[in-house]
Amino acid sequence: MAIGVKALHLSFVPHALAIAGAVMVLVWCIHFRGGLAWESSNKNLIFNLHPVLMLIGFIILGGEAIMSYKSLPLKKEVKKVIHLVLHATALILGIIGIYTAFKNHNESSIPNLYSVHSWLGIGIITLYGIQWIYGFLIFFYPGGSTGLRSESLPWHVLFGLFVYILAVGNATLGFLEKLTFLENSGLDKYGAEAYLVNFTAIVTILYGAFVIFTVLSQGPQEDDYSYSAI
Repeated sequence: MAIGVKALHLSFVPHALAIAGAVMVLVWCIHFRGGLAWESSNKNLIFNLHPVLMLIGFIILGGEAIMSYKSLPLKKEVKKVIHLVLHATALILGIIGIYTAFKNHNESSIPNLYSVHSWLGIGIITLYGIQWIYGFLIFFYPGGSTGLRSESLPWHVLFGLFVYILAVGNATLGFLEKLTFLENSGLDKYGAEAYLVNFTAIVTILYGAFVIFTVLSQGPQEDDYSYSAI
């Protein structure tokens, strides 16, 4: 199945959405929430690292990693390295982002892992890590046989997209959860900050959707180990 649009051209839409989402989450956490900090007496500044790292580091870079294999007009081996490195960076930043939430909770005497958002987050980052390790071993080093790679590719892609869709959905759930807490603490439900958070969540969903659309569009060339093999 393929959309009759070139992946390279379609990818400009999610790139633009990525920039918009990154700017919006930074404006929210720095302008409205007071800034970012690894160590601070104001523990909210530590938590602010969580949405920034999860959106920019995990969702956006993860999406760029997915699109890179389909949209870039480069040799397969070059795309493979870009794909691998971007996913590794997304995974590392995602782990750090989750750690900042635990750090904030622990230093603020807030219980951990009490919400469906947190449960899903742990599960998703675990699946993401397993997916990366499998991809590294089978497609990069030491590398599986030609038959194993060919048979594994469709499942690797489908499972990766499944995990990514879960991640986008959970990110949206996280925005909802945090905004609900803020509104219950007195934040104006129709104020600028509430609108900003809601629109950031919408941009996140749109970005994820266009990442999927890009995967389903026409790649620059056909080869045995590209998404076009599905």
